[in-house]
Parts: sequence; C-alpha cells; structure tokens
Amino acid sequence: MFISFLPVYLDVQGLHPAQIGFIIGTGGFVTLIAQPLWGMISDKTRSSRKVLLTLLLFSSVIGYLLYDSSSYPLLILFAMLLYFFLMPIDPLMESLNFTIAESSGISYGSIRTYGALGYAVASLVTGYVISFFGANSLALLFAGIGFISFVIAWMMPNAPVTGKPVTLSSLKHFISNRETLLFLLLVFICSIPARMNDTFLGVYIRELGGSTELVGQAFFLAAGSEILVFALSFWWMRKGKELLTISFSAVFYFLRFFISAWITDPHLLAYLQILQLLTFPVFYSAAIQYLYRIVPAEWRATGQTVLALLFFGISGILASYIGGAVYGNFGGKTLYLSISAISFLGMLFGLMLYRVYGKRLKDTKDAV
Repeated sequence: MFISFLPVYLDVQGLHPAQIGFIIGTGGFVTLIAQPLWGMISDKTRSSRKVLLTLLLFSSVIGYLLYDSSSYPLLILFAMLLYFFLMPIDPLMESLNFTIAESSGISYGSIRTYGALGYAVASLVTGYVISFFGANSLALLFAGIGFISFVIAWMMPNAPVTGKPVTLSSLKHFISNRETLLFLLLVFICSIPARMNDTFLGVYIRELGGSTELVGQAFFLAAGSEILVFALSFWWMRKGKELLTISFSAVFYFLRFFISAWITDPHLLAYLQILQLLTFPVFYSAAIQYLYRIVPAEWRATGQTVLALLFFGISGILASYIGGAVYGNFGGKTLYLSISAISFLGMLFGLMLYRVYGKRLKDTKDAV
C-alpha cells in the first residue's frame, strides 16, 4: 500500500513527476538511516517484538495522516516519517520469521509464503478500493490494516532470543569478516537488476502499449508465483548450498531480463513475470539462510537489516537514478540488456564464492 501505491496517490493529488521522484528518492535515503538504526535497537534491547509494536503504532497513525493529506509540504513530511517508521518493519519481520521458524523446527519459507500472499492480495484489493472509493480511502484502509497488525503482534508470544549479549567486538567481527563482505557484495550485484525491473517494468509495459490494469496483473503474477516456492522451501533448500542456489536464481534473472529486452507484446512481458518463482523467492530464501549462518547470532536483526538495505534501499536508489538515466537516454530495450548483463555477472561471482566458501564448509563437515 505504501511502496506500490504512494506514487499513484501523489499523482492523484496533482504532483508533477519531478515532485513525486523527489519524495520517493529522498525517502530512500531516510530508509538508509532508519533500517540499521532500528535493527541495532532491536539487537541491543533483544526484543524485536517490542520494537515492531512501536513501529506499527507510529506507522498506522502517520499512514492515515499521509493518505488524508493533499498539501505538498505535508505530503513530504508524512512520507519521510513513514519511510522512517514503516520501512524498518520488513527486515525486523524477516528476522522474527527466521528465528521463530528455527526455534519451532519448521522452514522459513513456510512462514514467509504468507508475505507473498499478502502482497499479491493487497495489490488487487487496494486497486479496487481506490477505484470505488477514491484515493483518500487509503487513509482508513492503511490505518485499519495497521491496527489489525498491531493487535496481532501484541498477542504474539515473545520470540526466543540468543543467549549471547550484544558486544562491540562481535559487531566488529560482523562488519570486517571477509566472507560476510563478499556475500553482501554478491547480494548488492544481484539486487540492482531486480530493483530496476521493479521500478521500470510498469513504464516499459505502458510504453509497449499495455494498460494500467495489465501492469497490476504483471505484479500480481510475480507476487503470486512466489507463494508456492516459499511454501516448499523446506524441500528444495539445502544447507551449505546457498551460494549455489543464489547463482541458480541469477541465471533465471539473466534469462528473464534478456528475454524482456526483445519482447514487443506487452501481454507477453506481463506473463513473463511468472519467472519470478525462480528468481526472487529462491534468491532471498537462500540469502537469508546463508546470512544467518555466517553472522554472529546476537547481530542477526542487524544483519537482516543490512541485507534489506542492500536489496531494497541502496539498490532502489540506484535503480531510480541510474536506471532512469539509462531508460531515458537509450530506451527500455537497452536497460533490460544492461541489467541482464549485471545478472550474468552476479551468477559468475556467486559461483566463484561457492568454489571458495562452499568447499570450505564441506571440508569442515568432513573433518567433523
């Protein structure tokens, strides 16, 4: 309701594209500060649930005020506040998902699949609500869902926490570890094409002659295809094979974007988004499992925040500015050929890391 429909709401309020871009671009920089800040607060207090409740409460109130405003200064103010309080919820939820799944002996994907389901359903419902009741109806819808989320989070039991206290030495190890840094670089390389596609897919579909409804269907197909993959992650995910799995997803990112560059039928481009089932859910599940295996247990929420920052924050800013420049000067075909090349580079880098660190993990197991 925020990331996908904020540009729509701002457009309805009469803002120019430059003003909309300013709000969204600036919000990306706010996210760079907010996500690690709240991640460290969660690790320090050792209570993701209390931090989550705080963020949900403020987000619900601010979201209502945002979608009930029409003044440009107020829209800027409330959007920046919502970026500060709402965006950190995602990595904190992912940290809770993994912690609860691990302690309960179930797969992370079996929980995460409901996030994909929620995104797909909300995409359709929100569009219909705007059509029937107007853009300002988002205020009550946003606040209502926020309140329901707050009540559910309040009723949840506390998630188990690591017995290790947060220390500066463990943070130093987390930041300076070579394997961690190379892994985060891999995530960054693979996330840039994904975020550029998320940003400009709708524009490209419309350029090819597709309708706004077709854009919604494309995102619905992409999100809906994730559900089964997340749900079956217990079956296909293999410990110690995460880097190989990430490389596998990069192959299909490459194929998806390379094919997109040559498609001229907007309907075919929309249907191609079904390949999301072999890209994002595979990549993200493997990345989280690998991250939680290599970072200190007490810094997991912070590590999850860094992962989210790379995939959704920094890469999103680059997608907006660099991707926009490439698209504006050279067109959608060149953009998609460029991001397919970056995905191919990510595949090669992932295979290289697997040869180094995958072999080391196997040697460790053999020694044990």
